Amino acid sequence: MTTTYTFDVFSSLDGYGSHNGDWGGYWGKQGPELLDRRLAVYEPEQRMVFGPSTFAGFMRAMAPGTGEPGAVDAWATRMRSLPATVVSATLEGPLDWPDATIVRGDAVDVVARLKQESELPLRSHGSLSLNRALMAAGLVDRVQVTLFPVITGQTGVDPIFQGAADFDLELIESRTLDGSTHELIYRPALRS
Repeated sequence: MTTTYTFDVFSSLDGYGSHNGDWGGYWGKQGPELLDRRLAVYEPEQRMVFGPSTFAGFMRAMAPGTGEPGAVDAWATRMRSLPATVVSATLEGPLDWPDATIVRGDAVDVVARLKQESELPLRSHGSLSLNRALMAAGLVDRVQVTLFPVITGQTGVDPIFQGAADFDLELIESRTLDGSTHELIYRPALRS
């Protein structure tokens, strides 16, 4: 039996996963419904899967003693408490993350094996190039996009699907949070 793999990503309307402007976190659009929803998404037991760059960024941002007490949102603290697999040929331990393991090898092979062996659902937040490769290999069961009501044409970085294969998306769930942010969950199918 295989477990599900969810590619979870934040996006501006124009498809950027991040920005280098003065918007603030979540493009300044984090409201109580968004934060409650994010915590609910991460509450169940699941295994996180990260590429090395995203994982290193999370490790820096969420390390104990980073920033003021309470500066890290509850959902991110919960994410940090989940078991994690980091697919990397270059990252070295020890890792400042409670239950993270570095796995060497091709990401497609690593995740295909995890899907067969894991008793927990798999989820990746960010890790764009890793997830583009996994989507192309047919290993992503759900794409969960949290779409923020902004266009970052001048300050957007990390185009989420740049260079990705073509996919049809079947919408399986949607909700509006705080009146303007949309969460869209799709089932992807590679277009042949």
